[in-house]
Amino acid sequence: MPLWSRQRESEGDSLPTLIVKSEKEEHRIPFSLGQSLREILDGSHVRVRAGCRGTGACGLCLVRIEAGQVDEPKPTEITLLGAAQLAQGIRLACQAMPHQDLQIAIVAPAPESAWRSLPPENGRRVRPASAFPLGDAPTKVKEPYGIAVDLGTSHISLSLLDLSSGDYLAGRHGPNPQMRFGSDVMTRLAAASESSERALAMRRQIAEAIGEALWDIASREGIDLQQVVSLALVGNTAMLALLSGRNYSQLLQPNNWTKAIDCLPDHTDSWLEVWGIHPAASIQVIPPLAGFVGSDLLAGAVTTRLTEDGAGCLLIDFGANSEIALWDGDVLWVTSAAGGPAFEGSGINCGLPAEPGAIYRVIAQQDGMLDFEVIGGGPPRGICGSGLVDLIANLVRSGRLTNMGRFAPSVSQNGFALTRGEPNVFLTKAGVDVFQRAKAAIGAGIQILLAQARMQYKDLRRICVGGAFGSFLDIVNAQEIGLLPKVPPEVVELCGNTALAGCEDIILSDVAAQHLARLRGRLEFINLAQYLNFDDIFLEQLYLQPTQGE
Repeated sequence: MPLWSRQRESEGDSLPTLIVKSEKEEHRIPFSLGQSLREILDGSHVRVRAGCRGTGACGLCLVRIEAGQVDEPKPTEITLLGAAQLAQGIRLACQAMPHQDLQIAIVAPAPESAWRSLPPENGRRVRPASAFPLGDAPTKVKEPYGIAVDLGTSHISLSLLDLSSGDYLAGRHGPNPQMRFGSDVMTRLAAASESSERALAMRRQIAEAIGEALWDIASREGIDLQQVVSLALVGNTAMLALLSGRNYSQLLQPNNWTKAIDCLPDHTDSWLEVWGIHPAASIQVIPPLAGFVGSDLLAGAVTTRLTEDGAGCLLIDFGANSEIALWDGDVLWVTSAAGGPAFEGSGINCGLPAEPGAIYRVIAQQDGMLDFEVIGGGPPRGICGSGLVDLIANLVRSGRLTNMGRFAPSVSQNGFALTRGEPNVFLTKAGVDVFQRAKAAIGAGIQILLAQARMQYKDLRRICVGGAFGSFLDIVNAQEIGLLPKVPPEVVELCGNTALAGCEDIILSDVAAQHLARLRGRLEFINLAQYLNFDDIFLEQLYLQPTQGE
């Protein structure tokens, strides 16, 4: 049986490809029809210079069409570019709409940046209607804007919103710079507790990173940050405590894990200056729930309307610190699971976040080969969480990996090569172990919440999967190895970044904010570390098989 794989060609057959050529390299970017060249580029790591929200007013996003066809020049392009440039194939990327394979050169490349536009899976490019009625927009400025921020362990995501209409205007997604102090929250908390200077540096890093993301939006979208009059921020408890610089050391003490941690900032005036928003802007840090259950989970429960559809609704927000909520019709049972960084592409020797270059889908073929698809097309640089789920599920299904996580004799005990070359995407036994521990923590959390609510797996009527990891997840594969409960697949909803979407709702709507406040009174927090049979349940959940029980 073949032990290595090939890249799937059908992705290129089903989607047209944008080829971006430069003197140094060539990028191949599959795209969906209906997007402008700028939208396609902004979703990749190749960006063109820009200074407006795609209206063509700035005239900066110059590209040259080298092969293929795009639609006819718009009046804006005829005015700004003129006949000579148009004859040379020069177009404005925000106005040119490709309908087939296309090859271009970027005439005006953007400076390198760690910040990328939010893809549809992680943010709302189009917001046709608010999930809740809009609140009254502040009147400090003529066109008031709001910013929603999801402060994650690995990444930070932001949305820019029109407070009057509720429209989504722009968004950014980038790495949390605190990663250099540790990929998990406990390592960072310990680092901050050991040194006040280090704690201050970590606090400044987050504030400055948010400021960089805001400046990237302002400079590329033609936004005046002085129009931002409201900002709301959600995150897990550890990230909020490190941002505020308050009581983060309490999270290192297990007896505090069931208690509310006061980690709201004493003042935010310094942030206003760093971020460059309106000097009288309102900054709201949504407080966490308890221990390691943050306001990001609560925001997710708001936007998914988890408590409005009867009992048996489950929300799993996958991440380095995964959080789970179960609604039993009267109480919202919540917990956090130390899933580790496996779902976000860390802790695995060939792991990557869900970004261009990451294998996000693995498909078995009849000949035993495993095809794969790469975010953004082109050669793979590694594998992200959803690709890892597919790979492990296919290896178990084919008998090359046992349900205990051991490779079969037909596979090298060093591991399984999904690709060969540079880089070599290679799944080792250590990588399987990391994934098993992460999925066992999630499974144990779900099973314990069900027990507390006196419910069974069969009582689950709706499962909402949050986080960037969930955006690409193959539901059936996840169920086959026990990552998700074995329920009808149509019951499972892939909701993307529920934390950011919920933060958007809260900043836009008084009704959403009131709903959030009501949820706090219906909560029961379960500390898995103190649960009597946790170790036994965790060990049962290590098996790579469907969930057991009714």
